[in-house]
Amino acid sequence: MYFSPKPKGILTWLAGDEPSNAPALHEPMPRVHLPPQLCTEMKPGGTKMTKLKNGVRIASENSHSPISTVGVYIDSGSVHESPNVAGVSHLLERMAFKSTSNRSHFRLVRDVEAIGGHVMANASREQMSCTADSIKTYMPHMVELLVDCVRNSMCYNSEVHDQLVRVKAETGEIVNNPQRILLEALHSAGYAGALGQPLLAPEASLHKLNEEVLCNFVSQNYTAGRIALAASGCDHDELLQIAEPLLSDMCGSGPPTPPATEYVGGDWRQAAESPKTNIALAFEIPGGWRNEKDSFAVTVLQTLLGGGGSFSAGGPGKGMYSRLYSQVLNKYEQVQSFTAFNCIYNQPGIFCIHATSGSEFVPHLVDLATKEFIAVATPGEVTEAEIQRAKNMTISAVLMNLESSVVVTEDIGRQILTYGNRKPVAEFIHGVQSLTLADLSRVAQKIIFTPLTMASWGDVTQVPRYDQVANRFS
Repeated sequence: MYFSPKPKGILTWLAGDEPSNAPALHEPMPRVHLPPQLCTEMKPGGTKMTKLKNGVRIASENSHSPISTVGVYIDSGSVHESPNVAGVSHLLERMAFKSTSNRSHFRLVRDVEAIGGHVMANASREQMSCTADSIKTYMPHMVELLVDCVRNSMCYNSEVHDQLVRVKAETGEIVNNPQRILLEALHSAGYAGALGQPLLAPEASLHKLNEEVLCNFVSQNYTAGRIALAASGCDHDELLQIAEPLLSDMCGSGPPTPPATEYVGGDWRQAAESPKTNIALAFEIPGGWRNEKDSFAVTVLQTLLGGGGSFSAGGPGKGMYSRLYSQVLNKYEQVQSFTAFNCIYNQPGIFCIHATSGSEFVPHLVDLATKEFIAVATPGEVTEAEIQRAKNMTISAVLMNLESSVVVTEDIGRQILTYGNRKPVAEFIHGVQSLTLADLSRVAQKIIFTPLTMASWGDVTQVPRYDQVANRFS
């Protein structure tokens, strides 16, 4: 009679009832060949840049990611608009991936979908960007498509009219975003000149925008010396081989003379049917990005103040240890949000605290914002532990963002337009780590000694007078 062997389970093997022929975990397995170990001293590839004869700059940084991100960055924004055609950059952002002389809008969309790509455009006050990403295999397709969209856009009247309708709807919906309203208001009230012009197309200017206006603006501003092609996740020589024939025949002047702008400060108020009051207090950041040491200090100051909403989830890295949380949001239940932010440009910038509460608490809300501004500018009010935490959080946030190929590409493109080259991240880290309490107090004092800009929206009946608030910083 045939008897089958008794099945052995994992518990039998673990218990060791019978010896196992399997090798120990620390012994190499027979006939298994491991790949060579990676070098533990691997360094990032670094940013390489080539300037073409016509002034176009092409820069890239290779990586081991399977994704390539490519962007065209143009030294053109709302600061370069004339007042009678305000909103051109906003509309061009909407027109970025429409019909060109080589593709219809339908074909352009299908070309992107066919390779699993993703495209986006962004207009700011000083720069315009068009970016695309896909797997590395299709990087040449993305470069050609982006250059086609930037150089050969047709701006058909039918497409312009369609986007004007969308811009008008977007402008109408801004009432649901008080922070964006106040950001525009701070620029219009605080600046005289180019930076005071609106980024969002004002409704009064929409009827002036058409195909001819867009084409004229592009021909005047999208010139060779004002364009940078940036990429991450690709070989620089391969990128240059593809991009140079597409861009080398562009003509035009170099970087433009910075448009005239002056920070003057001011007050802006708009009553709205809302039980809340949104208020912002802002000052100038002298020097902007080109004053590197002070811009490092401003970045750390924003992290130091931090803030957020009263219902934020919180946790380390989300602002719960910042001054605006510990000194304001955790102590005053009437405060619904209290946040520090900045907008830095090539030359100047603004540093702001935005706060929200019911109208009856607004006078005290302004007092709290004033107190925090003065505290960071007063030696001895901020501890060394707070500064060290803010520096660590700033460095951590930057390094975490630079893990994204999209952020790396944007960093390359915008730095080239601002500085003419890309500065190593190690230089930023060293600059932040070398900051002292005295440095931050000095920069904070420099900021609050500039004229105050106030903006308020909602129930503004309880907002203090501008001169009363400004005198507190004298």
